[in-house]
Amino acid sequence: MTEDKKNESMRLAKYLAAAHHLSRAQAEQYIEGGFVCVNGEVIESPQHRVLGTEQIELQAGVDTQAKLPPILPMTIVWHKPSGTPCEEMALASRASNDRSGIRLLQRHLKDQMCATPLETGASGLVVFTQDFTIKRKLIQDNAFVEHEVMVDMAGSVSEQQLSALNRPPMKVARSKQTDSITGLRFAIKGYAAGRIAAQCQHLGLEIQAMRRIRVGRIPLAGLNVGQWRFLVGYERF
Repeated sequence: MTEDKKNESMRLAKYLAAAHHLSRAQAEQYIEGGFVCVNGEVIESPQHRVLGTEQIELQAGVDTQAKLPPILPMTIVWHKPSGTPCEEMALASRASNDRSGIRLLQRHLKDQMCATPLETGASGLVVFTQDFTIKRKLIQDNAFVEHEVMVDMAGSVSEQQLSALNRPPMKVARSKQTDSITGLRFAIKGYAAGRIAAQCQHLGLEIQAMRRIRVGRIPLAGLNVGQWRFLVGYERF
């Protein structure tokens, strides 16, 4: 490379393609896959501008003759804290029991859609996904997916109030009872944020806390508040 070329700013994908005799598409795949370092730092943006004087290299063990697997659309399961809006999903705390073995890439966060909205004041399981089939299952076919929600009510809940709640598409049962709190378990298909709260308010019930513990066949179990994990390929809603 000439001195003029070394001092010329160019896209990382263009530089990598030329340096390793790759097509532009192949170079972008390596970069977006997290296999390219610039001055020792992993860079995942093909548009990143570099100079030929910088240290640009593929990570050790990468074979440019081998075909890289495609970066598949990912689904994220998150334990939303109470008081945090869904759109403020934070990925600082990954669950230690994440069995996917997948390294988080910027590509995994692009165009993530919240497929299971939850009230800001509620906590529990929220699903974000890039996968069209999961979007269709959780959004278009929402009426057939059961959500399990634990709700603490202030004071007691009468049999008449419980009976009024326990109507399709909701199944409601007591889960605990103390002098100050009545715990109710809601199993509801076609969950919509605000529906449970509206029903309870109509009956004069005051919600103290709400936590979604299951969406379809995916439980919240194993995720502490604020933690997240990738959905594993064999898991189904």
